[in-house]
Amino acid sequence: MVVLTPTTDSNPPAPTYPMATQLPKTNGNGHYLPQALQDNLRDIVNNLITEDDTPVDNLFSEKQQRLLTESLFSSWQGPGDGRPFVAMANVGMYYHTRSAPLVPDALLSIDVQAPDELWEKSHRCYMIWDYGKAPDIVIEIVSNKVGEEDDEMGKLRKYALANVPFYVIFDPLNTLKQGQLRVYERSSRTGYALTSRRYFDDVGLALQLWDGPYEGVNATWLRWYDRDQNLVPTGAERANTETQRANAEANARRLAEQRIAELEAKLAALSIT
Repeated sequence: MVVLTPTTDSNPPAPTYPMATQLPKTNGNGHYLPQALQDNLRDIVNNLITEDDTPVDNLFSEKQQRLLTESLFSSWQGPGDGRPFVAMANVGMYYHTRSAPLVPDALLSIDVQAPDELWEKSHRCYMIWDYGKAPDIVIEIVSNKVGEEDDEMGKLRKYALANVPFYVIFDPLNTLKQGQLRVYERSSRTGYALTSRRYFDDVGLALQLWDGPYEGVNATWLRWYDRDQNLVPTGAERANTETQRANAEANARRLAEQRIAELEAKLAALSIT
């Protein structure tokens, strides 16, 4: 949510964005929380499990998670107008202090800023009350049939209760027999509807399947595309493209210089004759 401060200046002030820097002092309706409730919330947060050292389930998922987050930080400037974003992989997401966290394989949240101090207890995962909003997109990667990715009483219900607008299921091996890529749009407080959309207007990005190599592995990957349907490259892909461009420009200069030298030699020969 953009917060504007009233002003009489002709130039409008720059918008500010929520930053997860401290526990909230108001509830979701903007009403001030008594100090006792603030202290109680702090105690609850201090006792939440923010990491349990459980490893990622397989190597492909680990690479896919990194691909989804690293490419955004390397090559995407955000949704525009200086609006910030955070992208996370395999990080707990709390939507209620009395519920176990959800741990999406990847999430993207726009118009929020990550805290400067990452080791503080309340900053170690995505606590919705701390960031001020739910992520815009969460992504789950299917690796077996027990993850509840498309269970209406499992993650479909839980992400809807967390108020996440879009829930994406990437099933590389089509383990659940519903296709490799499914996108769900929140349709009620407790549920989602399957949608054919792949472009997310508010975010300014699309998700598509992409066949090619990543970190030496040829596979079908889930990739981000920008508003112009251009692939959002990784840092390595950007560097490779820039190297190829520089080499092409150097070759073009070399050929031009060679051609000029040949023409000068011919002109010199004609002058002697």
